[in-house]
Amino acid sequence: MSKTIYGYIRVSTVDQNEGRQTDALQRAGVPARNIFMDKQSGKDFERPQYKRLIRRLRRGDLLCVLSIDRLGRNYQEIQEQWRILTKKVGADVCVLDMPLLDTRNGRDLMGTFIADLVLQILSFAAQNERESIRTRQAQGIQAAKARGVKFGRPLVPIPEHFDCIVLAWEEKRLPLESVLAQCGMSRATFYRRLQEYRSIQVKTECALKK
Repeated sequence: MSKTIYGYIRVSTVDQNEGRQTDALQRAGVPARNIFMDKQSGKDFERPQYKRLIRRLRRGDLLCVLSIDRLGRNYQEIQEQWRILTKKVGADVCVLDMPLLDTRNGRDLMGTFIADLVLQILSFAAQNERESIRTRQAQGIQAAKARGVKFGRPLVPIPEHFDCIVLAWEEKRLPLESVLAQCGMSRATFYRRLQEYRSIQVKTECALKK
């Protein structure tokens, strides 16, 4: 008999909707206060809410996840975390979309063998899907670059009177804090754009001398 039922949700990005997982866990009887959620990649288990959940779990408790890839996407680490949850902690684990992965059922030798086999297959598939996603993303980025698509943050534009601002700063008539405020830049961005600005000045002077 389980003491307390918990649920774990993982979405890969902060923009991803966790509603489907939340609904499934609540239908399984998990109280909202016992649902832990991380919004980050499943490449490893260095996740704050997952660690908090592990500290909360006690022997006999039940942990529910919608699918094995919500637990993680690293084949070896899924196997290790499953061992920690079921052997070291002594909790039961239920994967809602795969009834064979419910440690409350099939505790005999055959049931354990089937569950272990299913776990290995699904955790392998989870990692394989993660690697496929990374490959598709890399291919998409390369294709976009070939079409001239630019990636990264847009450059902060240089103010119209940047030269006057820089001159006043160099002559110590304007403190750096005021320069940054007028330019709308961080310290690092200001120095980077200043270097670019000076480089353009030097090239222009060289061109005029020719």
